[in-house]
Amino acid sequence: MTATDKKQNLLLLFDRPQEPVFIPKGPKKSSFNVPQSYLADRYKPIGVELFNRFGEDASEKIPVKEIALPNLGEILDLGRHENFSLFLPKHRRLAGRLIDIFLGMRNVDELQSIAVFSRDRVNPYLFNYALSVAILHRKDTQDLDLPSFIQSFPDKYVDSKVFTRAREEATIVPDGNREPIEIPRDYTASNLETEHRLAYFREDLGINLHHWHWHLVYPFEGSPTVVNKNRRGELFYYMHQQIIARYNFERLSNKLKRVERWTDWKAPIEEAYFPKLDSLVASRAWPARVARQTISNLNREVDQIQQDVDDLIRWRDRIYAAIHSGFVTNESGQQIPLTENEGIDILGNIMESSNLSPNRTFYGDMHNMGHVFISYIHDPDHRHLESFGVMGDSATAMRDPIFYRWHAYIDDMFQEYKATLPRYNEENLNYPGVTVDKIEVMVQGGKPNMLNTFWQQSDVDLSRGMDFQPRGPVFARFTHLQHQPFTYNITVNNQAGAGKMGTCRVFLAPKFDERGNPWLFRDQKNLFIELDKFVVTLRQGMNTITRTSDLSSVTIPFERTFRNLDNSRPTGGEALAQFNFCGCGWPAHMLLPMGSPEGFQCQLFVMISNYELDRVNQTTEGVCNDSASYCGIKDKLYPDRRSMGYPFDRMPRPRVDTLQQFLTTNMRVQDCIIKFTDRVVQRPAART
Repeated sequence: MTATDKKQNLLLLFDRPQEPVFIPKGPKKSSFNVPQSYLADRYKPIGVELFNRFGEDASEKIPVKEIALPNLGEILDLGRHENFSLFLPKHRRLAGRLIDIFLGMRNVDELQSIAVFSRDRVNPYLFNYALSVAILHRKDTQDLDLPSFIQSFPDKYVDSKVFTRAREEATIVPDGNREPIEIPRDYTASNLETEHRLAYFREDLGINLHHWHWHLVYPFEGSPTVVNKNRRGELFYYMHQQIIARYNFERLSNKLKRVERWTDWKAPIEEAYFPKLDSLVASRAWPARVARQTISNLNREVDQIQQDVDDLIRWRDRIYAAIHSGFVTNESGQQIPLTENEGIDILGNIMESSNLSPNRTFYGDMHNMGHVFISYIHDPDHRHLESFGVMGDSATAMRDPIFYRWHAYIDDMFQEYKATLPRYNEENLNYPGVTVDKIEVMVQGGKPNMLNTFWQQSDVDLSRGMDFQPRGPVFARFTHLQHQPFTYNITVNNQAGAGKMGTCRVFLAPKFDERGNPWLFRDQKNLFIELDKFVVTLRQGMNTITRTSDLSSVTIPFERTFRNLDNSRPTGGEALAQFNFCGCGWPAHMLLPMGSPEGFQCQLFVMISNYELDRVNQTTEGVCNDSASYCGIKDKLYPDRRSMGYPFDRMPRPRVDTLQQFLTTNMRVQDCIIKFTDRVVQRPAART
């Protein structure tokens, strides 16, 4: 067996996560030859019988090396049939411990051995997360093609009714004749619920996979090798800021006002949310939150949480005090200045909080604990033996309307800090000699500056997450927003007397507010969503820049979101390592907001900034960086020296009240329209 084959065998441990490790897995019906001592206590007395029974079905036997096993200790405190949350300090600690064990194995054989031993003992969600992080960060495994989380745990993404029909389809209909099971577009609420207008965004499978994968690439607990990445805290700020901007764009498209920050933490939450999800691991429905519930002090011994709502208030006040004093205090009592360029990174690590926070004891665990308070709103003292709601899991949190109200508050705190920074003057923004003369965006066969959106149906295979069911693919068909591909045509005049390099920055914002009035720039700047960012070479004179929408620096293609390796398998070890990292990215089908049937009026902004001031001196040849804006580049510095969100990340200079007044000669704005058509098309070619 080659070294590559050995590594590939690790991926079988993600297949059918509740089925014991000795049951054949994968298309080759591969079976791990588990040492008797590795069997879970339930199976040790009947080990020989099990090996005889399931070994006959295996077409390939995988040897497992016996090693001196580390003590899993408290990792086993989380039961096999409980839910797992990175937001819970106890669960975070367990995950960090297991990740360190996996990272500490000397080679792939030892990693496989401890993973096989752990798999039937450790909580399946915890095991999946820890092994995924370890594979992504170990040099000897980072070229493995991690399966999509939706393949292992489809119950976190798909209407619970689907699984009853999926079992029937898998049991009765032979493989090859099975029909996809359609997930209704409206299954969590009716149109009586105003917030349900945004369900297509909140419950989109790709968006929720993006949020989960981002937290996989950027874990906030564990050894420094997995947590301490370049500008990690700033990325936490910017990725979530862009999510709120996009959500507000969708709300305005649907004639709703911008999201209201969740500010009064002791008042009832007006919104309800009924997720209609069942946990296949925990064998129970995800709890709902009814309207007008109020968070309470937490006293859940089982989760080792005793936290008061007042703690959130204390942490908030301390963070605001740091913002306005211009420094934070570390655990040694030293003052760390929140400098113009590094301050946002420090603040992001404090706010989340990751273990890079300079003083977790003092500044607390604000972002994570906000999720926890909301997720236990229905059972704060565990009297009903209930687990957390969807806000407690990074794979499901974006489904809930309160996610956006909470993150609108978090973002407002970041904006409070940004308002303390020096404002960009014209010199900080301009690129002397470079003028953007014209912008046009085109779809094939369409009118200039009119973008089109519609519904599309795509299929995803659920079978790898359907334990104890007949083999073979079982597809669910889901409906998601899609846009017609488009092209930017940008005319730039370089009168500088020599060739120049620039960074082309493309953003989009609504033209009017919810009342139909033009924006004040200080409000509109927070609504700009980044569509693309790329380097351009400008010869003297007129230049025409042409760029297609599928090259966006924000998005990843559909196949990578859903890990369709059969249709788009990279070649070579480093290519696969990059493929895994770049599973982190906004789904391409959600690049554009919905717009409206009558045509939603937007403003497309293009800026050419001075590349000499943007450049990061590093090579990115052969490195997958197509979603660098949200996710950075694997093992590299963030590929832009400017602040994330530049030039919209600070308050405007004096006497700038409108977008037009903000513009310098190297910027231009073009009015455009996003027209939504209520039609459904099928995704062509293969299923995921």
